[in-house]
Amino acid sequence: MSAWTQDRIDLLKRLWPEGRSAETIAVELGGGLTRNAVLGKVARLRLSERRTGAQPRREAGPRVALEPPPRGVATILSVRRTDCRWPYGEPGDAAFSLCGRPSERGAFCAAHAAIAYRPAPLSFEDILHLADVAP
Repeated sequence: MSAWTQDRIDLLKRLWPEGRSAETIAVELGGGLTRNAVLGKVARLRLSERRTGAQPRREAGPRVALEPPPRGVATILSVRRTDCRWPYGEPGDAAFSLCGRPSERGAFCAAHAAIAYRPAPLSFEDILHLADVAP
């Protein structure tokens, strides 16, 4: 016997267009239904195309190109905890150095942090959209 009775399907069809989350709907439907079960049913019923109460997708802000600093000025012995530790060269080489500019994010200056800390390629909303369950 299916967990999806006609009453549950009718309730899902009423709650989904209101913009409620799949988890909230699963709790309201009860009976051990999970968030993923709700998302699967929404996809099979093609309800995502009719959803109006969902949040609009945010557009990514403009990316600012930062100039990386010139070749490193700090060594492994002279770099401080508050200095950028972006490596230049191979650690075993005599010419190995570190950036040495003041760090702004984590262990790196702003220019190197922009390289090191990349945003996640897909957000949760992007994944839902790929699964054809997002508005």
